[in-house]
Amino acid sequence: MQYGIIISASNDPRVLAELAHEAEVAGWDGVFISDSISIETDTHPATPGFDPWVALAVIAMRTERIRLGPMVTAVTRRRPWKLARETVTLDHLSNGRLILSVGLGPVYDDAGFYKVGEVLDRKVRAERTDETLAILNGLWSGRPFSFSGKHYQIQEMTLLPPPVQSPRIPIWVVGAWPRMKSMQRVLRYDGLLPAVMGEDGKVRMSPVTPDEIRQMTAFIAANRTETTPFDIVVEGQTPGDGREQTATLMRQWVDVGATWWMEGMWSTPELDKVLTRIKQGPPRLE
Repeated sequence: MQYGIIISASNDPRVLAELAHEAEVAGWDGVFISDSISIETDTHPATPGFDPWVALAVIAMRTERIRLGPMVTAVTRRRPWKLARETVTLDHLSNGRLILSVGLGPVYDDAGFYKVGEVLDRKVRAERTDETLAILNGLWSGRPFSFSGKHYQIQEMTLLPPPVQSPRIPIWVVGAWPRMKSMQRVLRYDGLLPAVMGEDGKVRMSPVTPDEIRQMTAFIAANRTETTPFDIVVEGQTPGDGREQTATLMRQWVDVGATWWMEGMWSTPELDKVLTRIKQGPPRLE
């Protein structure tokens, strides 16, 4: 099991970099920041925020070992070729420490995306996500690449340099269990960010359970044909000072196949509380 911590991108990028440095010193394996293009609406007031790629670049330069990345990027709201350049640049800045987490992104009105003409239809966003990931793979290869899809077309071009990481920058994908189209997308890449689809066709807001992770892990083991490493990522919060209780929690996730624990601090605005939890260190099993 590896241990990451998620912190909010609403903090000053220089503060984020210092928090990431403290996390590295405290023994965490990864630092991830929220990637949110939040737009003001009548029911969702404007909130501070910073571009995740610029903030991650500062974090990359302030750390040496720790993995880093967004949590998560809605790739349908970015041009694939620009995202390819941004991710390759960050992978080089960090000397091969970037992990790209991707999902379709929220569609609820409070997110405000209708105000700027973003596509809200889930099917279209899923199609664009698949095309974007295919384009990233092609451009990251460092070889001549062209693409002709329903939503994107690229005449032959070569993106240099390729990423530091090989065969590619790891891609973690949100998988909505038990929706097969969503899970089939997960199988093609390098990690699962688990979600559960309710009977109403919407992603359930309550956390996934160990039993649901067991089912997803079994599905991946039975159906994934790629030979590259694969991660199962679970998220929650631990007290930091309750080692026995925390060990019991971690053991149940390890037993069902989880490989990364994410300490979710992105809704904690108080920097002193975030820093305290960081310095307490990851909830490792001894």
